Amino acid sequence: MGLPGRGGNGSTDRTPVLRIYCADAWPNLIEQCDAAMRAVLANKVQRIQKRGCVAVQSTALHWPCLFPQHGPGKKHERPIVLTDWQRIIVEAHPGHFLRGLFHSDGCRFANRVVVRGKEYVYPRYMFSNRSTDIMALCQWALDLLGIAWRMNLPWSLSVARREAVAALDQHVGPKS
Repeated sequence: MGLPGRGGNGSTDRTPVLRIYCADAWPNLIEQCDAAMRAVLANKVQRIQKRGCVAVQSTALHWPCLFPQHGPGKKHERPIVLTDWQRIIVEAHPGHFLRGLFHSDGCRFANRVVVRGKEYVYPRYMFSNRSTDIMALCQWALDLLGIAWRMNLPWSLSVARREAVAALDQHVGPKS
């Protein structure tokens, strides 16, 4: 998100821009991103076609109020903490929060393992993020829904139990 600052010539302030890049392969996510921006704050949403993706963007003075976690530097090198009002929303809608996390930094795939010469294939979710704060928020939201998870690397979380995958399917669903 662009923050207010000086324009190229240093004479005018710029309006904050919320810009989300969506892969062309997921047109429904592009539509949902546009609709979400309009529902929350935006009067106007622009779509700018790039190579392999669309930048869905909107300018508004209050985007930084809705995303106070935004700031300079890499997200895994600075604190990412929900405000009290954000925490209340996530507690009421943890599935929506998880959907955003998994659609941006996660995936669902068919895991294949061989045990004693027999191959087993089962669905599995993975979430990966180098920010320990974002990882903790993902874990917290999964716990709110009673969905079992485990860490397979310090920055990678797995949801693999059949009932846990089925529960997460109810909230995340496929990218479409």
